[in-house]
Amino acid sequence: MTEFTVWAPEAARVRLRLPGVADHAMRQGPDGWWRVEVPDAGPGTDYAFLLDDDDQALPDPRSAWQPAGVHGPSRLYDHAAFGWTDAAWTGRQLPGSVLYELHIGTFTPEGTFDAAIARLDHLVDLGVDMVELLPVNAFNGEYNWGYDGVCWYAPHEPYGGPDGLKRFVDAAHAKGLGVILDVVYNHFGPSGAYAPRFAPYLTEQSNTWGRTVNLDGPHSDGVRRYIADSVLGWLRDYHVDGLRLDAVHAMPDDRAVHWLEEVAAEVEALSTHLGRPLSLIAESDLNDPRLITPREAGGYGLHAQWNDDAHHALHTLLTGERQGYYGDFGSLECLTDVLTGGFFHAGTWSSFRGRSHGRPVDRQRTPGHRFVAYLQNHDQIGNRATGDRISATLSPGLLRVGATLLMTAPFTPMLFMGEEWAASTPWQFFTSHPEPELAAAVATGRRREFADHGWATEDVPDPQDPQTFLRSRLDWAELDKPEHRETYDLYRRLIALRRSRADLSDPRLDRVDVRHGDRFLVMRRGETLVVANLAGRAQRINLPGVVRRVLLTTSEGVTVMRDGIELPPESAAIVAL
Repeated sequence: MTEFTVWAPEAARVRLRLPGVADHAMRQGPDGWWRVEVPDAGPGTDYAFLLDDDDQALPDPRSAWQPAGVHGPSRLYDHAAFGWTDAAWTGRQLPGSVLYELHIGTFTPEGTFDAAIARLDHLVDLGVDMVELLPVNAFNGEYNWGYDGVCWYAPHEPYGGPDGLKRFVDAAHAKGLGVILDVVYNHFGPSGAYAPRFAPYLTEQSNTWGRTVNLDGPHSDGVRRYIADSVLGWLRDYHVDGLRLDAVHAMPDDRAVHWLEEVAAEVEALSTHLGRPLSLIAESDLNDPRLITPREAGGYGLHAQWNDDAHHALHTLLTGERQGYYGDFGSLECLTDVLTGGFFHAGTWSSFRGRSHGRPVDRQRTPGHRFVAYLQNHDQIGNRATGDRISATLSPGLLRVGATLLMTAPFTPMLFMGEEWAASTPWQFFTSHPEPELAAAVATGRRREFADHGWATEDVPDPQDPQTFLRSRLDWAELDKPEHRETYDLYRRLIALRRSRADLSDPRLDRVDVRHGDRFLVMRRGETLVVANLAGRAQRINLPGVVRRVLLTTSEGVTVMRDGIELPPESAAIVAL
């Protein structure tokens, strides 16, 4: 016996369609949910719903399995049937962790969960703690970044479907790695979004990607429940250790209790029940510390947020780029503000926005581990015209300096797949929309967007060209080349040093001291100093104490003196006082 349910509060009639039998009429409850019990249905049964007098069969908005794609029928899936082996897994807390962002479709040539499992030993050897997967919920087409998802409960079938994701998480846990999922609740993708046919999931307002989600209008209780149940499902049914919530600034909510606070409270309750830490990480453009302030202190209670200011401060200083939103960044003063205060725009003027932006962080009460920092990520590479990584244009010396500053900052560091060996493969924007009109619109819009930022349209690869996707796959053979292996060895040493040296994982922002001069910077972390020379010449740099031991250098030829250190051009050193 299986009870089929679906939320359709404004429908006058709902039917259930099963293979080979007459449609089942469903009965409506006062809460807008329609229900019907079917004796012979069970796991593996395909089903769909029909609304009012329309004869189009629609997949379940809460479908856990879409084996025939987002336009096909849903299939009943039994979460209890999977044979988990991670009963001893006690979780992985975000504070103190090093994250590694990867895209299942381009991480390996096969582009599946099972193929990614075969590369987990590489991540263990590197020393990272948690893997952050770009969105894996179902979208139309075979490959995509994942932000066009339309089924918020179902893993993408070409990746391996529900069982494939579970096998990946189970294998990661067996190797001591936590798993974070990137999830998108700020819009539905452009193809296969049938949920809004069932209920008012969307408003008439729009954000960058489409119509905004209904979080505060009529029937918004059901919409918020839809999101919360998806959040809890990934954490509970798939055993993942955290979620990265995409672009929460694009989800307006005027209700007294913000939806982020509601979700944080429910995740805390689930974490308490499961006995393992569960993390919520926001992507937000607001520079608002309320997101990462505990609920008992009047905040939303999220555990961390991505910090684009940290990326922009590092990227501009290293590359010299100043276009677009990079305009206010690029100085050592800017990087100092970020390293000691979390945000650069903290109630300060933003020339890109034409207004003041952000709010100051309480340095004494807000730990730095609540900011996820990165030298590269999927957005900051993939949203460049050619998807070029920073290693494509930066000198090897400055690349090592950037890695050193990232891994010794008071934040939660995150790497993007291949960064650890300075991968030469780009990571470009790719799609596989089957609809010709949608494919053409995406390609045209992409070229127009880059033209507005000063890139030549002929340099922008066609997102629909299969070669754009294939170029973005990692080339694992590069690890065997000396120049790439050197970078990999540096990242391994930096991660190991961060883990062994308490000063370098200390999240207290008010204990970070930074001074800088002519293209050099000295950051003090307790009794550990990080010294960086960004100049194209050797520099003698005075230090606030006597060096007792050199812990790491990015280049040969470092000379330690009584009251200072001489660094070769474009190099860095970590020393103990």
